[in-house]
Amino acid sequence: MVSLVTSRLSGDIMGMLSNSLIMQDAEFQYLSQLAFKQSGIVINGSKRDMLYGRVMKRIRHLRLTDFSAYCELLQDNYTGELSEFINAITTNLTAFFREAYHFDFLQKVALPEFKSNNTNKKLRIWSAGCSTGQEPYSIAMSIESQLPHWDAKILATDLDSDVLRRAHQGIYADLVGIPIAYRTQYCSDMNTHQQYVMDDKVKQLISFKQLNLLEPWPMSGLFDAIFCRNVLIYFNDETKKKLVQRFYSLLKPSGYLFIGHSESLQSYNTHFSLVGQTIYQR
Repeated sequence: MVSLVTSRLSGDIMGMLSNSLIMQDAEFQYLSQLAFKQSGIVINGSKRDMLYGRVMKRIRHLRLTDFSAYCELLQDNYTGELSEFINAITTNLTAFFREAYHFDFLQKVALPEFKSNNTNKKLRIWSAGCSTGQEPYSIAMSIESQLPHWDAKILATDLDSDVLRRAHQGIYADLVGIPIAYRTQYCSDMNTHQQYVMDDKVKQLISFKQLNLLEPWPMSGLFDAIFCRNVLIYFNDETKKKLVQRFYSLLKPSGYLFIGHSESLQSYNTHFSLVGQTIYQR
């Protein structure tokens, strides 16, 4: 395999790769099909530029000379590059308290319901597609502020191993979106490079795990709520329908499913009821 890599390198141009490299149609087809097979993510022609840009970063990092070399590398999964490829194509746009109406509902409706109905003071929430952690930390701050001393656990999963490592650290360059009261109570200034760290009170509520939504799910217990926001848009209709059915089976009766602002379950025959803006209840 070393010979495969070195045969694609040029000692005179290492580190000087040009943006003019062409991704042939066959290479685009191979990479997009591989992405779908491994992650369920659909990359059609409209996303070709996105795929090109993200793979180019990997080509530069590996000092390869063309897309063909990279495709060959993936075929043999040299040094685990398949995992790096999946990490590269995963979109990780997120923010604290993003789609604020979801957190308004969580704080004003869902959490008071849980408080009234869960006499055992046990709460389980899943953040599916948690990215760099802003979503589960936002959920954790909401829970800690209203239900302190509860047996509350948040499962936070993502396909991208890189963002999970960052999320687990709980260190952020800014706290945009976090209410002032929460910043004071749950965030600490590290006094270095303007970085902030999440307080242990919220960090201990969250378990970060890598999970491919297309593969078997290890969870056996039921959740009070599932956040899977801006994830379904990357799958085809068949995959979306299967995932929604699986979410339904893992929710407690009257449990909530939160999806992204541009997503809908309207075209699927589900037993969910729409109770808010992209908020569904079993």
